[in-house]
Amino acid sequence: MTLSTFKSVLFSVLFLAISTTGFALENKESGEDEKFDPKEMILHHVKDAHGFHLWGEGHDAVSIPLPVILWTDNGLTTFMSSAFHHDDSGKEIVSANGGKFVKVHEKIYQLNDDATAVTFDEEHHPTNAVKPLNFSITRNVLMLFVSALLLIVLFVSAARSYAKSKDGVPTGLAGFLEPLVVFVRDEIARPMIGEHKYKKYMPYLLTIFFFIWINNIFGLIPILNGANLSGNIAFTATLAIFTFIITTLSGNANYWKHIFWMPGVPVPMKIFLMPIEIIGMFVKPISLMIRLFANITAGHVIILALMSLIFVFKTVAIAPVSVGFSLFITVIEIIVTAIQAYIFTILSALYFGMATEEAHH
Repeated sequence: MTLSTFKSVLFSVLFLAISTTGFALENKESGEDEKFDPKEMILHHVKDAHGFHLWGEGHDAVSIPLPVILWTDNGLTTFMSSAFHHDDSGKEIVSANGGKFVKVHEKIYQLNDDATAVTFDEEHHPTNAVKPLNFSITRNVLMLFVSALLLIVLFVSAARSYAKSKDGVPTGLAGFLEPLVVFVRDEIARPMIGEHKYKKYMPYLLTIFFFIWINNIFGLIPILNGANLSGNIAFTATLAIFTFIITTLSGNANYWKHIFWMPGVPVPMKIFLMPIEIIGMFVKPISLMIRLFANITAGHVIILALMSLIFVFKTVAIAPVSVGFSLFITVIEIIVTAIQAYIFTILSALYFGMATEEAHH
């Protein structure tokens, strides 16, 4: 590890420590919870949000607000997330387009017309408010747009570099990307799909490899304050659904025969294997979804849990242990960012290869 990389990792860990400290002090000063709750703090950091909270609390907070876009009975309603003043308990009421809105646990509700304050049931769910259709630009959605734009800029620039090169030798950005592209082609696509069929799948495999890798890296940047797109189950589910659709549409007669009427086995065994193979069709994308989500989220949770030990034991003596182990886990997370992109891509390629494999005689 280079010195600059070590400094970046240490800065990330210290930023998390400061952020955790701020959360603990916020609870102490507000008097809402005298006892530090690690679960609440961890969920506060890993879940999506309607803005980038930098520092401070309430009306004195400094943040980067994002647009709230709702569809209600009165039509399209928009305002900036800063209108809630970082209140997540439903106390701050925002009036817009004839409606009254509150934010509870990063979810936006519209109060009933006769309501002046939100009320809760025993499980702390609003009882006098409903969820409008929410098309807001949350920080995960914003990072989705940023990563997509970054990929376009990177590969368009690389393509122009190749076009300008007279001898075909890549330089600059293209020289950095070419080994990665060749790796996906020679180590993933060709072995898993086959020499004669891999080319039509390369655009998708390259897209998910770089898309997942870039978003995994974004999730480690402390200034993005928890914009962890790969740790969002909706994101990983969408990628898994795309893989499932491509696999299903690519399936040839041999593939479907192995699912519905397994060749080379007795008829009773064919009947027994058919439901198992059908279930396996859906288990594969589900495993893709959960594997990426769980591995990325787990690293963040472990680091935050280690930081929480300082406040659970209420002593600064535990700080060197917490920071030291967090630094170690952060280094592992840097490696995992690439490993998880590789695993998702190679498994997708494997499923494509299984779907297009010809019968062997």
